Amino acid sequence: MHTIDDWEAMIELWTHPDVVRHIGGGAIGTRHDVWFRLLRHIGHWAALGFGYWALETRDTGTFIGSAGLGDYRREMEPPMQGIPEAGWTIHPDYQGKGFATEAMQAVIAWAEAEKLPPAFCIISPENAPSIRVAEKLGFRLGETAILRGETIHLLRR
Repeated sequence: MHTIDDWEAMIELWTHPDVVRHIGGGAIGTRHDVWFRLLRHIGHWAALGFGYWALETRDTGTFIGSAGLGDYRREMEPPMQGIPEAGWTIHPDYQGKGFATEAMQAVIAWAEAEKLPPAFCIISPENAPSIRVAEKLGFRLGETAILRGETIHLLRR
């Protein structure tokens, strides 16, 4: 789980252009935006009993990203409220090394043990690496969704 101590590392992650390119329209967040993202991650656990974990390397303990489940009550079509949304974000220095897949395999195993409903994920059509991760995790593209006027892939397990 995330703690307040993750804030500075999350600022580095969420202000990196290669991280936000396919998320939320590609806008780089401010320190304020990242603070509220961190509070959302922490608050998910308190309110819903699930959320995001901070990811660190085993050898050095370096923060490399986040992975987990959220319920963002997104205003999108089709509506997905009440269904856990899977998500992962990995610092570019660590992308392509299997960290997202490994972390999300653990998240999915945990969610199944907790008897949570099967998760979905939304991914920008241009984000081929995340689509590959999702497919490795058993998510299947079956439809598109509209979020903030943009067409995105909706993948379900």
